[in-house]
Amino acid sequence: MEPIRKLPMVDLLTQYKHIQQEVDQAVLDVMRSSAYINGPEVKSFASELGSYLGAKHVIPCANGTDALQIAMMALGYQPGDEVITASFTYVATAEVIALLKLKPVLVDVDPETFTIDCDAIERAITPRTVAIVPVHLFGQCANMERIMEIAQRHNLHVIEDTAQAIGAEYTFSDGRTSKAGTIGTIGTTSFFPSKNLGCMGDGGAIFTQDDALGNRLRMIANHGQSVQYQHDEVGVNSRLDSIQAAILRVKLRHLDTYCKARQDAAAAYDATFAENPGLQIPIRLSGSTHVFHQYTLVIKTKSRDELRSFLDTRGIPSMIYYPIPLHMQSAYTDPRYQPGDFPVTEYLCKHVLSIPMHTELSAEDIAYISSNVLEFLNS
Repeated sequence: MEPIRKLPMVDLLTQYKHIQQEVDQAVLDVMRSSAYINGPEVKSFASELGSYLGAKHVIPCANGTDALQIAMMALGYQPGDEVITASFTYVATAEVIALLKLKPVLVDVDPETFTIDCDAIERAITPRTVAIVPVHLFGQCANMERIMEIAQRHNLHVIEDTAQAIGAEYTFSDGRTSKAGTIGTIGTTSFFPSKNLGCMGDGGAIFTQDDALGNRLRMIANHGQSVQYQHDEVGVNSRLDSIQAAILRVKLRHLDTYCKARQDAAAAYDATFAENPGLQIPIRLSGSTHVFHQYTLVIKTKSRDELRSFLDTRGIPSMIYYPIPLHMQSAYTDPRYQPGDFPVTEYLCKHVLSIPMHTELSAEDIAYISSNVLEFLNS
């Protein structure tokens, strides 16, 4: 069996071709208006994203890392304050904690969902703890009901890292539903091009339901200005430009369709892989929908790296998210953490492999990818 086309890990070109007329017109409209920074498109996108999410305040910014930093600045943390997050995530989550001279407190993750382990959160809390940063990894929410209960009991903030799960929905035990990023004190996201809602450059956003916090976030993102040339506190220069906002307005209208396409592709992968003892397919948390930013397998009986090399010979791209735990990264070495301290994270870093997942996967693509994974596992 041969691939019918060159397989990308993420097919942004084909996605663009489907909406090319809408995107091109939106970009041309911005160019003709010359309102490139903080123009009407940015304000319209913030309003529309707020309506989609059910978020009272949406503050666009330059990227997802800035979103996390601005969130922590707005909450007024002091050097030495402790922020709990997972060791199995992208570095940006811990990076901003360290940049602000706060103390990253890393904990292990759940072996099924790969999101932050709530029991580990409880054990990590000290009198210096100020916040929990759950990462909604690979497309589904962490156990937000339990996290919010812990946070309320210990008077902590919750900053949701929603960069991989925008559009996911969380259902509480009483039947209430909320979109990812709108449950905690603040939610953050990234619009990096490969994200489920991605622009064609860099971008990010911050969400909150709190009026005073929304105003402060907006001010900090704009040089700490309350009004022009009046700087009430130290801020940053972090903004989403109008062209990216215009593109995101178009893509937001398609986001639910994109999520459904990813879910359908994941179901097709599942149907092929579910009974194979050599791997673990993505496990869904009962309280959260999964929008599959990544489709990540745990390779249990054979070498993950050998499978990756085998797929490469067949023209199938794959990625390892993430090969090195944060607690073993040189920048985050800490005498509190030793190899073996986070067994789930360390196991996952050696055994996970993400295969192509995007909105443009065809049945033929999935069949070719799946058959080659199984060929290796069954050999």
